[in-house]
Amino acid sequence: MVYKVGIIGTGDFAHAHAQALNAMPDRVRIVGAASPDAAQGFAFCQKYDIPAHYTAANDLFAQAQPDIVHICTPPTTHAPLAKLSLAAGAHVLCEKPLCGSLAALDELEQVEQASGRTLSTIFQWRFGAAAQHYHKLITSGEFGDLRAVVCNTLWYRGDDYYAVPWRGNREQSLGGTIMGHGIHLIDLMLWLLPDWRDVYARLGTFDYPIEVDNLAAALIGFGNGAFGNIISSAVSPRQETYLRLDFQKATLEVRGLYQYDSDDWTLTPRDPADQGRWQVRETGRNEVGAQIRALLDSLDCGERP
Repeated sequence: MVYKVGIIGTGDFAHAHAQALNAMPDRVRIVGAASPDAAQGFAFCQKYDIPAHYTAANDLFAQAQPDIVHICTPPTTHAPLAKLSLAAGAHVLCEKPLCGSLAALDELEQVEQASGRTLSTIFQWRFGAAAQHYHKLITSGEFGDLRAVVCNTLWYRGDDYYAVPWRGNREQSLGGTIMGHGIHLIDLMLWLLPDWRDVYARLGTFDYPIEVDNLAAALIGFGNGAFGNIISSAVSPRQETYLRLDFQKATLEVRGLYQYDSDDWTLTPRDPADQGRWQVRETGRNEVGAQIRALLDSLDCGERP
């Protein structure tokens, strides 16, 4: 089946989605894009050979009738647009953060269940080949029990970043460096190690008159008694994304910035004889396209993404 796809939002994030979708013409066809900025929207559609631009999402649904909608708009619009899209009969893939509270998440779940469609959020760090491989090994218990975790998103955001007004506004951004930056690596850690018991955290704001955090630290207690520490920063001039997982039988690390490939992961078994059977052999980056392909595979099989 070739799915009809619509894109809501034609700003920065939408470009990665359009490029990924156009790279799989045997599976999807972009039928339209919607954004209130007509000039930006027309330019976006022309660049990616999209047949129609609409200044309102309702017109996209009424005229193009997409099977799947990608929401690539500022955070505060995500939940309302997701509900609108589900009600229109489309599956939804929405940029992060999906919403800003547990109550909003509960409401979205109710709308999703009533619609018979699915709602997913962009967390592409789960979908690289190495993460998929090591998730299976961790889940199977191959590495033994967890002992310690380091989860560092050390980035820098300056004047140009905060010149976009919603990024420093709590109501519009739904949060600061945790919600906008650290969310990706934290999600990867949570997916690999889901048994969180408690969280102690501190937030700070430095250098800019913004309403949100640009530095955050947390201590995580896991169900088996292990500990992990998280630092999410938008004030670190030497940027790095780093996750380290220490198990009884192995240490697993990934080091990069915004993307990783299999070569960016390091496996150090306690017993060197285990290196060959545990080492990842596939290649594949944690790109948006990897998550889109996984979503399409799920829909093809009638399964939840």
